[in-house]
Amino acid sequence: MRTVILIGAIMIILVLGKIYVFPKSESDKSGGASGGKGGGKSAGTSAIPVNVYVVGMETVDNQIFASGTVLPNEEVNLMSEISGRLVKLNIQEGAYITKGQLIAKINDRELKAQLQKVNYNQELARKIELRQQKLLKVEAINLEEYDVTSNNIRVLDAEKEVIESQLEKTEIRAPFSGRIGLKNISEGAYLAPGTPIATIVQSNPIKIDFTVPEKYASDIRAGGQLTFNLDGDVFNYSAKVIALDPKVDESLRTLRIRATAANPAGKFVPGMFVKVKANLAANHKAVMIPTEAIVPVLKGKKVFVVKNGKAEEVMVTTGLRTDKKIQVLDGLQPGDSLITSGIMALKPSSAVKVK
Repeated sequence: MRTVILIGAIMIILVLGKIYVFPKSESDKSGGASGGKGGGKSAGTSAIPVNVYVVGMETVDNQIFASGTVLPNEEVNLMSEISGRLVKLNIQEGAYITKGQLIAKINDRELKAQLQKVNYNQELARKIELRQQKLLKVEAINLEEYDVTSNNIRVLDAEKEVIESQLEKTEIRAPFSGRIGLKNISEGAYLAPGTPIATIVQSNPIKIDFTVPEKYASDIRAGGQLTFNLDGDVFNYSAKVIALDPKVDESLRTLRIRATAANPAGKFVPGMFVKVKANLAANHKAVMIPTEAIVPVLKGKKVFVVKNGKAEEVMVTTGLRTDKKIQVLDGLQPGDSLITSGIMALKPSSAVKVK
């Protein structure tokens, strides 16, 4: 019995050795290698499955976005035109003032005294002129004497006008309605010409300045409408384009544009940052393709199209971009079969198969 068991065990070991231990014959190896090569060659000639997008024309709402800055409608630094001591400063910082309101007053006692002196001289000169008119009629004086007196009156009138002009400069008044800023001096200070006193800002309406690339210069016109919003504010506000800079910035190749918007509640403060959106004329013949079809390269951008069952490389020029598509300005024609998948595995003239 033990002999039978021993013989059976030996047979099992020989079978297992044949299967797992001893290598295949040379003919088997040769056949396997040959089969492997044949399989590789077959795989190399197989077509790559791809998705295709047929290029066509679409209508695109042409919009541009820009960063803008809020500017006051009017702003001026109040300064003194003459020298003198400040005797009155009528400023409540941050308060609203009206046009013509007195802001500051400079000491004018000396000028008033000069004006009074001129008034006395004018009164005397007119009396002398009246007497000389009577004497001239009876030829008691010659015409030359009368002309001197008459000219003296005109000189005094001119002197009076100069003094009155100087007196006006002793009063600094608001040139327009607005909000007064922080004062730079205090009452009792001595002012020299050009000394800043305070700033007046008119912020209703407001102005918005922003820039756009020069290629959009012909698409924006004065009188056009646009929208803007504050950073972090979901509401859109409307504005109107009032002016375009007559020249393009040579260094940045941008055009500066100015718009105006109502600000009755004072929500927009000069100096704020705003996001501007301008609607341009809609393009009814735009070639739009999926953004995933674009391949950035050193010389620009390229795409792959299907022609005669093979992938062909095409360089393109792009334009506007949306959330899913991008405009192609040059390189593609309506009807082209654009490859949108498996792009990284493609090479020029690769065989492809449309899924």
